[in-house]
Amino acid sequence: MRKICVVGIGAGDPDHLTLQAAKAIGRTHVFFLLDKGEAKASLIELREGLIRHYGHPRKRIVEGRDPDRDRTPADYTGTVADWRHRRSLVLEELITEHLKDDEIGSILVWGDPSLYDSTIAILEEILERGAVEFEYEVIPGISSVSALAAKHRIGLNRVGRPVQITTGRRLAEGWPEGVDDVVVMLDAQQAFTAHPDADIYWGAYVSTADELLDAGRVSEVAERIVETRTEARERHGWIMDTYLLRRPDPE
Repeated sequence: MRKICVVGIGAGDPDHLTLQAAKAIGRTHVFFLLDKGEAKASLIELREGLIRHYGHPRKRIVEGRDPDRDRTPADYTGTVADWRHRRSLVLEELITEHLKDDEIGSILVWGDPSLYDSTIAILEEILERGAVEFEYEVIPGISSVSALAAKHRIGLNRVGRPVQITTGRRLAEGWPEGVDDVVVMLDAQQAFTAHPDADIYWGAYVSTADELLDAGRVSEVAERIVETRTEARERHGWIMDTYLLRRPDPE
């Protein structure tokens, strides 16, 4: 039977690749890459570099076009579900056409496949349709959240207290109840600006050559982060950022 490895490759630094991930790349026959367009060509280039370094000489690389989606939809959940469905159709066609029986195919996932990624859900949808059969394995990677904490030399949680991972969209609706430490992924709304008394540990393109970091009380650094984020997005055409927002301990 065909087998697919969903391989977490880390947040951008090639040295983030684990031994388990390197071994999986080394035994892969076919790599599946979804092209996100010229603006995000660097994401493809990183993967191709890892494949050249760790893949065996007879490996094959096949590319599909990642479907576009509305980034500011009225129905966010429905839009994401539709986008995932269309992605699953693209990937299903690639698997059917290019992965032979008894071969191993790999999908190289930025960061960790279990955090802010849809690959696992997409593979499950393909299997549910039943048009193609395969087994799959998930190999964890260093997430942008872990890399962010390491860069700022902080722990994500404090002793005896929880931490919550959420989105900028949800933070814009209000601070989550029951937590004082909130990790926010991809905050296009820059919702942190509504919490001037909190401390922020922010990073964009973490662990890449374009890495940007900032930290401090929101009231003191928010304007600088907003300007930095805007300039970076204009320069690169895209941005990936993450931050920890932390309520200070009471006096």
